[in-house]
Amino acid sequence: MDPLLSQGRRVERSFVTSPKLISRTSPSAVAAATIVSSLLTVQTPGAGFVDLTAEIAKFMAEARAREGAVTLFIRHTSASLTIQENADPSVLSDLTKALNRLAPEDAGWSHVTEGPDDMPAHVKTMLTASSLHIPVRNGELALGTWQAIYLIEHRARPHRREIVAQFIGATD
Repeated sequence: MDPLLSQGRRVERSFVTSPKLISRTSPSAVAAATIVSSLLTVQTPGAGFVDLTAEIAKFMAEARAREGAVTLFIRHTSASLTIQENADPSVLSDLTKALNRLAPEDAGWSHVTEGPDDMPAHVKTMLTASSLHIPVRNGELALGTWQAIYLIEHRARPHRREIVAQFIGATD
């Protein structure tokens, strides 16, 4: 008998995290009186991932960002933003395959005005993100070691995409 079954019902295990497994730095506080904005225009080559990390880091340097957060917002409904692994390109390939399986072109969509890839692109955008919020610490994006910021073009042909980048926080 399944040890998680009790009288025919599945019982969820409860895990208590030991305080020894969690650590945290001391809180830091700054007065966030600055908002810096920029419009990033990206010409995509067609469907796939475009790494924006270096361009966002450049924006942060130009904004003289020190502590705060950067928000990115893509102004489109058939392209999106994500934070994903930047070490192994097969991850991006597999993510593309997964999105194509979730929203295939041949699913019998009724919205086909702009082509067979348009409605799947809208679904893929809904499944991913139209905005990102990334903390900034000591003038650096607080991304993990293997994380990068990507624009995901969901349409087959090239497009000109606009992303609003906005830093809110303290500057040097």
